[in-house]
Amino acid sequence: MYNEWPLGQVPKEIQRPELEQLAALGYTWRDPYDIVAEFERQVAEFAGAKYGIAVDCCSHGLFLSLKYLRATGVVTVPANTYISVPMNIMHAGCAVDFESIPWQGMYQLKPYPIWDAAVRWHSNMYQGGLHVVSFQLKKRIPIGRGGMILTDDEQAYQWLRRARHDGRSPDTPYIDDDIALPGWHYYMTPEDAARGLLLLQNRLADFPDSADYTNYDDLRQRKIFRDAT
Repeated sequence: MYNEWPLGQVPKEIQRPELEQLAALGYTWRDPYDIVAEFERQVAEFAGAKYGIAVDCCSHGLFLSLKYLRATGVVTVPANTYISVPMNIMHAGCAVDFESIPWQGMYQLKPYPIWDAAVRWHSNMYQGGLHVVSFQLKKRIPIGRGGMILTDDEQAYQWLRRARHDGRSPDTPYIDDDIALPGWHYYMTPEDAARGLLLLQNRLADFPDSADYTNYDDLRQRKIFRDAT
C-alpha cells in the first residue's frame, strides 16, 4: 500500500475536498506542504508580521513559544481565560500565577514577549514578540483546529518551523534530513491549511474581537489550580 502513491501525496479516494477546491481557484503546488507555506505567508502578510509558523492548535503555539524562549519560573496570565493556556505553561515546565485583569482580544504571558491572541483577527494586528492566533471552530478563520505563531524574528522562525514538526527541516526530504532537534508533533496538515486559504478569500478584513475576559470563568476556582494555591 505504501508504494501506491508518491511520498507526501494522498490517494484520491481519501482526499478531503479542500485540495480540489483550492486547485479550482488557480492554486498550484509541487508538494502538499507548499499549501501550508502559502497559508503562513498570507496570514503573516495580513497581520503585518514577517513570518508565520502554522501549528495544529493555538495552545501548542503558546507551548512552543515558551520552549523557544526557554521559559522558567513563574508565568502570569489572566485568571479569566481558557484552561489550556495555564496547562501548557505547566507542561512547558513553568509555574502559573493568575492575575485579575480585564483583557480584550489578546494578553501577554508575562514576563515573556508571548501574546495569546486567539480571539483577535484584524489587519496589522501583530505588535511584536511571539503572537499566537487560533483557527478553532468559533474563531474568525474557523478551520476547526489550528493555530499560527507570528513573528518578525528569523531565528525564532527557523527554530519554530522545525520544532513543530518533529525537528524536521521543511526544505529537506525526510530520508536526507539529519535531524538534530527533538521536536514535537504539532504540525498543521496541508488539508487544514487549504481550508484556511479558502476561508481567507472572504476573511481578509477586520473583525471585532470574538471574546474577552468576561467569556471565561476564574480558573482559580477550578480544582487543578485551587489545590495548587
